[in-house]
Amino acid sequence: MINILLVDDHHIVRAGIRNILSTFKGIKVVGECETGEEAIKFCREHEPDVVLMDMDMPGIGGFEATKKIIRFVPSVQVIILTGHTEDPFPTKVMQMGAAGFLTKEAGPDEMVNAIRAVNSGQRYLPPEIAQKMALNQFKTVDDNPFNGLSDRELQIMVMITRGDKVPDISTRLDLSTKTINSYRYRMFEKLGVSNDVELTHLAIRHGMLKTEKI
Repeated sequence: MINILLVDDHHIVRAGIRNILSTFKGIKVVGECETGEEAIKFCREHEPDVVLMDMDMPGIGGFEATKKIIRFVPSVQVIILTGHTEDPFPTKVMQMGAAGFLTKEAGPDEMVNAIRAVNSGQRYLPPEIAQKMALNQFKTVDDNPFNGLSDRELQIMVMITRGDKVPDISTRLDLSTKTINSYRYRMFEKLGVSNDVELTHLAIRHGMLKTEKI
């Protein structure tokens, strides 16, 4: 039996995934969490086999939660389930040690195949995402400026573009506001923008920002 933890701040999304997984033998949903903080606590206490982790949630979000689960509970395999499909998201996710990456358009069979793959020690990427990542390695000119951001800068970019304020980001990431602003201005410099509005517009142009929460 593969024990699954579902992590998403939308109840209807968790309910849909839970209903899908209930139709497959050998897979059991043993827990549900609405935030990254809850997911970390659950994993440390119960050690599920696989976590299906949304990237965009209140609090520290799925990106930071995944990093901490990998660090504190390495036996747990994390699959990021997200609407962000453009690089550098898939690349960053796999580089930080996630076992898999799925888009929220994935069908039931693909989701279960991914779960079974990572539970057996493999890593999983949808074929179309894997192909894009492979082709990106051969680009001589990087046309996506977000590829130059560090993991932390990318995480803060996501939080800023979804409307989070610096004090809130500071609290959620347990960093000082001065540190958050340092990351923020370094990010602005790398991307050639001067404020949050310009950052958001740039993110939309490069497919980095979901315009609708799934």
